[in-house]
Amino acid sequence: MREGIHPEYYQATVTCNCGNTFVTGSTKKEIHVEICSKCHPFYTGQQKATQARGRVDKFNKKYGVNASASK
Repeated sequence: MREGIHPEYYQATVTCNCGNTFVTGSTKKEIHVEICSKCHPFYTGQQKATQARGRVDKFNKKYGVNASASK
């Protein structure tokens, strides 16, 4: 590899708005983020499943599938 063309690589401290911090590798020494895996709804299991239920109901209505017919 050529000398002098690559950026410096640091152990970066990542800080989230929720207060969570962790260390990773980056070309910056400090990184501030708005959302992380500790507070994101997808990873915490608090996401709303209403959209998925609506799509399932729409499919069942479109193709005439009944919950009672499948039982």
